[in-house]
Order: sequence, then structure tokens, then C-alpha cells
Amino acid sequence: MTGRIFLKLIVTVTVLLTVALVSADLLTSRVAEANYIETLRRELTDKSRTLALIPESNLRTQLHEYSSGADARVTLVAPDGVVLADSDANPDRMENHRDRPELKAALHGSPGWSIRPSPTLGVPFLYVAIPVRYGAIRLAVPLSRIHAQVARVRRQVLLATALAFIPAVLIALILARQYSRRFGQIIHFAGKLSSGNFETHLDAAGRDELGILAGQLNETGEKLHAMLEQLAKERAELERLEQFRKEFLISVSHELRTPLASIQGYAETLLDGALHDPEHNARFLGIIKQNADRLGRLVADIMTLSRVELGTQKIETAPYPVCELLRENTESMRPMAEKKDIAIVLELPPEETDAICDPEAVNQILNNLMENALKYTPSGGEVRVGAAIRDGMIEIWVADNGAGIPKQDLPRLFERFYRVDKARSREMGGTGLGLSIVKHLVRAQGGEVAVDSDIGRGSRFSFTLPRAPSVVLSPEPDAAAPASATSTQSAENGGVS
Repeated sequence: MTGRIFLKLIVTVTVLLTVALVSADLLTSRVAEANYIETLRRELTDKSRTLALIPESNLRTQLHEYSSGADARVTLVAPDGVVLADSDANPDRMENHRDRPELKAALHGSPGWSIRPSPTLGVPFLYVAIPVRYGAIRLAVPLSRIHAQVARVRRQVLLATALAFIPAVLIALILARQYSRRFGQIIHFAGKLSSGNFETHLDAAGRDELGILAGQLNETGEKLHAMLEQLAKERAELERLEQFRKEFLISVSHELRTPLASIQGYAETLLDGALHDPEHNARFLGIIKQNADRLGRLVADIMTLSRVELGTQKIETAPYPVCELLRENTESMRPMAEKKDIAIVLELPPEETDAICDPEAVNQILNNLMENALKYTPSGGEVRVGAAIRDGMIEIWVADNGAGIPKQDLPRLFERFYRVDKARSREMGGTGLGLSIVKHLVRAQGGEVAVDSDIGRGSRFSFTLPRAPSVVLSPEPDAAAPASATSTQSAENGGVS
């Protein structure tokens, strides 16, 4: 890849230099030829004026000598165009010259010149003519002399250009090698990007266009890598949600089927004649009501869990006294505890302890935890509810001395519809969603849940809430007290007022 780029760059540079060389040669040739013709025209004009000072008789007799001295062909022309004498041809055989462009101007009193082939000799000449008293004097130089001078200038220019061409080619080789290598790196990097390898990095050294391009390609690769990672995470999350949806639907269908089947079965039994059976109809109706209540609780818990997980549950946090939360909740649960002869023990923190929380959400959390504790604690047992400050957070716990939970069940205890003892849980009216609701409500308020349990010793469920900062209000000084008294009091308190 790098070799092809290098070859293309070298060919391109060589073509450009060749075109520049040819253009310079053509331009130089034209300029040199034009300058030389102009210089030679002036020289011939000056020589013609010098010859015009010589008497006509002497000029005719010594025309060849003067022609050699002027290094040009000399022609004398009468006012009517008749050739009087010529240094290179017999004037008697030459036609009338009054229509020659240069002589036409000279015979009318002004110098003239032209470039054209000679009818007499058949080769191109530069002609220059000036007027004299007996007609006109014309000097002519063959263009071959001009071409020879121009060719000499071209050779010199070409030599100088060739000498400059060599270092230019060497510099072009170095630059082509450098740029081909960098182009090759960029192309190789782009190939890696196209194949999905976004972890590679391109050396972006330099502040030129290729350096800027390399930097932008690196940035593009990083963005694509981050985008693909995000897409992969979103895809994994979608797959997880889809799996959860399927499991959730299966679990909900299973949980709903049991009370619905019970309601349907006992309702059909009543319709088949048991409605008028005083021995069984009241019991059947009680079972129907029990399953309807269970169904209502299940639907309510599903709705609550869905709102919390989707973030539509309204959570409004503010500082709230922890002691007040615990007292209110335990008082509402005492009837249920007294019915089972279970003691509720409160372990309260200092009264000024406040938690940043939503009181309704915390009340629902405590209700779920205490209901579970009272359900699984035997008659005569004890449920302890308390709170304390732990590492800048408020820890609230509900502990019982019931049967306890096996260690292998603890990691899955907060999953939806997970039950340690499914038969006993359904018998007690549990939906299997209470602890999952607890976990999500706690996390929605910035806390975490935990559980610790031993078989035969009971269980301890706890959760944390952010602690509200303590506000210490300084007593306002008595406005009626004199300033001196205030200053004296401050001094007695060590200078702190």
C-alpha cells in the first residue's frame, strides 16, 4: 500500500516538474527570441544610420566591404523601388522592392522593419530599412543567426533548470516517502475501523493537515468505540429486560392463576347447589373472599413495583424525624402483633436524628418488613425495630426471633416472586413482591438494603437512608442588653459569640 502511494506521488511530482520545465523552456525561448530580435533590430538600425553617412558612390563601390563590417546583407534602393546595389545578389536580376513592408515605410520617410522569407535567397530574414537622400538603405540578417542565439540561451536555461531539478526531485523523494508512510498509516487505520477494531490508535504527530486528519480519525474511532459499547450495553439491557418481561409474565400468570382458579372453582361449586348448603356455603364464600383479597394485593403490589422500576413512582424527599417514622409505623402494626402475642421493641436514635426520605415510601417499606416479621415470628416472640447512625447514613432495621432463613436463599430474597417456603407464603397471603418493592423504594431514596439471618435464631432486615445535616442555631443576643454586657459575655465564653 505504502509503495503504491509512494510511486504515485513520485510520478505526480515528476510530471509536474516536467510540465514546469517544458513551460519554462517555451516561455524562455519566446522571451529570449523576442528580446534578441528587438536588440538586433536596434543594432541594424544604428548600423544603417552609420552607412547613410557614407557617400553613395563610395558605398556602391565598397558595398561588400561595408556588408562584412556590418555583418549583414546591405541593399540600396532608389525612391521608385528599384534596387541600386546589393551585397549578396545581382541588382539587375532583382525585382522592384517598393512593396516590401520595411522599404515601403522607409521610402515614405520613416524607419521600417519586418521578418519574412527572402524572395531572392529563399530563407527567412530580419529586415531593417531607413530613408536616405537617394532612397533607402536596408540591412538584413538571416533568422538562422537569431535561432542559433536563442538555442544557446535555451541550452543555458535548460542546464540551470536541470541542476535545480535534481535537488527538487530529491526533496520530492523525501517528502513523498514521508507522506506515503503517513497516508499508509491512515489507510491502515481506516481499514481497522471499517473492520470493527476501534481500540487501535493512530499516531497524530504534527500540526499539518495529515496530523489534524489523524487526530480527527482517532476521535472518530473513540466515539465509535464508545457508541458501540453503549449500544452493546443497551442491547444487553434490552435482552435482560426482555428476559425479565418473559419471566415476569410467566410469574404473574402463575401467581394470578392460583387465586383465580380457587375463586372459579368455589363459585362453580356454589352455583351447582352448594349455595343453599348451610354447612358449606359460608366457608366457600370465605375462601372466595380470601383469594379475592389476595388477588387484589397481588395486583396492587405489581402496580407499585412497576411504577417504582419505571421511575413513575413519585418520590419526594425531605428531612424527616426518624423517631416519628418508627413510632407511627409500630403503632399501626401493634394490633396485628397483639393478636399473635408478639412484643414490639423500639430502639430509637436521638430525637434530633433526621433522614432525607419520602415518609410515605418509608412507611410502606416498614409495613412490608414488619408484616413479614410478624407473619414468620411464632406466638410469644419478639420483633425489634430501631435506627442508628452508621457512616454518615441512617440505618433502620427490623429484626425478629423467628425460624430464620437458609443462607442459600439470602442472595435471591429480594427477587420478584421469590419465596423461601412457597406453600407457607401462599398460605399466609404473601404475594412474593414485598421485598422487591422494599429494595426499589430504598434505592429510589439513595439507600441500600441488607439481610442477615440464621436458622433458629431469626432474621434482621435493614436499609439505609441519607442523613440530613444537623443545623445548629446560635442564640440571638438580647436586643435590650447593653453592648458592654454582650462583650463581657463573649469574653467569658472564650471570645465566641
